[in-house]
Amino acid sequence: MSARAAPSRRRQAGRRLRYLSTGSFPFLLLLLLLCIQLGGGQKKKENLLAEKVEQLMEWSSRRSIFRMNGDKFRKFVKAPPRNYSMIVMFTALQPQRQCSVCRQANEEYQILANSWRYSSAFCNKLFFGMVDYDEGTDVFQQLNMNSAPTFMHFPSKGRPKRADTFDLQRIGFAAEQLAKWIADRTDVHIRVFRPPNYSGTIALALLVSLVGGLLYLRRNNLEFIYNKTGWAMVSLCIVFAMTSGQMWNHIRGPPYAHKNPHNGQVSYIHGSSQAQFVAESHIILVLNAAITMGMVLLNEAATSKGDVGKRRTF
Repeated sequence: MSARAAPSRRRQAGRRLRYLSTGSFPFLLLLLLLCIQLGGGQKKKENLLAEKVEQLMEWSSRRSIFRMNGDKFRKFVKAPPRNYSMIVMFTALQPQRQCSVCRQANEEYQILANSWRYSSAFCNKLFFGMVDYDEGTDVFQQLNMNSAPTFMHFPSKGRPKRADTFDLQRIGFAAEQLAKWIADRTDVHIRVFRPPNYSGTIALALLVSLVGGLLYLRRNNLEFIYNKTGWAMVSLCIVFAMTSGQMWNHIRGPPYAHKNPHNGQVSYIHGSSQAQFVAESHIILVLNAAITMGMVLLNEAATSKGDVGKRRTF
């Protein structure tokens, strides 16, 4: 009986095999087509990414910062795929905008980008771009941006976070400060190389020459060196410069003032207690000098024994 049942089992197994082969063929075909489509899509993304990086490298070989309009910004900064970081300066450099801060920030930005372009660590993982308000108004509207200049970092993955916007009002726009911020956001360290500036050396040499010439001409009468009033004026100038924040300006490099590119309103006083404009320090210097002069005049009026009218004026 077992011998007669064996051919029957073989026939049933053969029918099952034929049924499985026929029924699973469409599924295997669909799976094969899906794999081909996925592979083709991945290859297309890789080709698109390679084209974008090649284009960016070509632009970087010509100039360290490339200007972008709305279409280029959306293609190279916003649209995937992207395996590189972008530092973008949003500015308003046209003369009719009268944005002096934008021009000053652009000079520092150029120094930073040139330092990266000519460094030995230069690679295709970081690029520098610029969007001018008159060339990319739609970009400003898309980002709800109403002030310039503004520096933003667009990471290779994900959306920009709050820390990806450079705090220009508090830190200033010196190239060294920008490089430190970029290192925090991208782990790319840029050593800033500034072009040689001999203006300070020339000014110091002229000052030394002037003082030396004056001492030589007055070599027979050097009593003015012991003039208390002269040394008091020099000391007051140093005190005014230090108390008004000139040293902070030198270290941080803040803008002279801030002009809103939309309504043209100029702000000379910073809205935060953590920062200041250069114009603000000048205002403080003038106020301190006026108060000091007032105190000196009051003292002169109280101690002098001259004309009553003159004392009353003081």
